[in-house]
Amino acid sequence: MLIKVLGSAAGGGFPQVNCNCRNCADLRQGRPGLTARTQSSVAVTGDGESWLLLNASPDLRQQVGAAPELAPGAQARARMSPIKAVALTNGDVDHVAGLLSLREGFAFTLYAAERVLQTLTQNRIFDVLDARLVERVPLTIGRPVELTGGAARLGLTLEAFPVPGKVALYLEDPNAGPGLGTREGDTIGLRVADAGSGASFFYIPGCAAVDTALANRVRGASLVLFDGTLYSDGEMIAQGLSSKTGRRMGHISMSGPEGSLATFGGLGVKRRIFVHLNNSNPVLREDSPERREVEAAGWEVAFDGMEIRP
Repeated sequence: MLIKVLGSAAGGGFPQVNCNCRNCADLRQGRPGLTARTQSSVAVTGDGESWLLLNASPDLRQQVGAAPELAPGAQARARMSPIKAVALTNGDVDHVAGLLSLREGFAFTLYAAERVLQTLTQNRIFDVLDARLVERVPLTIGRPVELTGGAARLGLTLEAFPVPGKVALYLEDPNAGPGLGTREGDTIGLRVADAGSGASFFYIPGCAAVDTALANRVRGASLVLFDGTLYSDGEMIAQGLSSKTGRRMGHISMSGPEGSLATFGGLGVKRRIFVHLNNSNPVLREDSPERREVEAAGWEVAFDGMEIRP
């Protein structure tokens, strides 16, 4: 199994188009130790030929352009793609907008929680995905599914599980109480396994907390790609970028007694990689004390083009 990180940033990418925070400003000015990143998406293959996308980034066209293995080969027929399936972890814009690039006669299978699929159905712009070519398959919590894309079998299985999170921003209901209308399935994690080699990993790019159920699920795992949006819960407020904490946005922080560094500390996960990093996160600075801290704790920070073999 090969995992390729197509995009390692949170929504908006890095630098974000309308952001002049210290990280974005320094990156634009060419300061060393900062690397541009596109929005969150990962590609996975078991055979090197058929690929699964985990979330469809708004930057998908650019990402495919940077990954020749995801583009049609020189001898391919007029309309084809090695991308055979897409799985969504939620309905966030930065995870579904790339679906609009998978049109023009694109055949693949789309896997997502039932409520996310309903959201796509209710928004007619996603009708550009030809129903004759794109099968939409609801994921049932706790039930592994063998992935297919048209006639192709990917040799991978996918299992969805609930994680603490929040409904997508554009679906929030302020009249629904503190949860803003969030229901189970609005945010899920995915376990991807290679039927041939037995290798597997967990993909959790959005998560509000590591509760007991999640801790027990990932305990002793060989590889977890995990939500690295923020270093501290209030960093966007402190930088004048937002009035929302990380918890309000549905994202756990790296630091603090309930952060990911602390909560993963005793779980025995062999390899831990942060994905979905927000432009405000000081860990993006390779020479920062925060970066040294997460690396000393055994974490890696994903970058665009990173290749991982579980």
